[in-house]
Amino acid sequence: MLHMDERFVNPNLVEAMKLAAMGLNVSWEGLRRTEEGLVAANLTISADVVADKYNIYLSGDVIVLQFASTDRGRAELAARLLRLAGVSAEVKKEGGRDAWRVKATTDMLAAGDEKLRKALAEIVREAAARGWIGAGKAERLLKKLESGRVLREGWRKYEVGLADGTLVVKFSSTNPDNIEREAQRLKEMGLMEGRHFSVKMPEEGRYGYVYIRREGLAYAAWLSVHGSGRQRELAAEFVEYILKRAREEGEEAHEKVREIIEEGRARGFLKLEGFEKEV
Repeated sequence: MLHMDERFVNPNLVEAMKLAAMGLNVSWEGLRRTEEGLVAANLTISADVVADKYNIYLSGDVIVLQFASTDRGRAELAARLLRLAGVSAEVKKEGGRDAWRVKATTDMLAAGDEKLRKALAEIVREAAARGWIGAGKAERLLKKLESGRVLREGWRKYEVGLADGTLVVKFSSTNPDNIEREAQRLKEMGLMEGRHFSVKMPEEGRYGYVYIRREGLAYAAWLSVHGSGRQRELAAEFVEYILKRAREEGEEAHEKVREIIEEGRARGFLKLEGFEKEV
């Protein structure tokens, strides 16, 4: 049996694996119009005896999922269930208030589990059938949900190169959903934010980024050999993709990436000496 070094285990991944073993269920009810004229519904995500209810809103051309609570533990559970459903979700405090919120919008939701996308599509179709949203709006939302399968396949274009002799592996975007989605995929792969990669969210139209640390690339290489199931598949795809991008950049960058990957694969369960420093 494979036993992973606890120093490298992402706690969110462990929790998701536990919940995944229970089986995921998604259902909805209570389609209604709010006082503000928005279409709303209740969405429930459950795994065995664990469940939480979320509010869904159709606002303009956007689907918005929200969960709010004064209990941070409840909010953390709601975020974990969403991550199990393939949605990048984090708990955020609302200003100075003692309230915690989890929020996800269309692109993040479209990258989620098929059961989640199916439930959201049913809400959109029912709202259109009642005449609460136009046919054009419904079609645009359904296309975004259908494109979720594509969003989950293939890696976004990473910058891979050398800066003053130091390897840089980074994905940049002005779209916060793109940054969230890429960070979530790295977490699903087994990498831990803060240890293996860092994230800066876009602000006021400026670029944000997901930055892979040297240790993160080495650990991804380790996972591509010693990981299990989907985790190993994602890691193998990522490693090969970064090698390809480095090859396109030039021989020097390719050699640097290859060196880190080969050392990461070879180290097995030993501590990844020399990979503590950020690139």
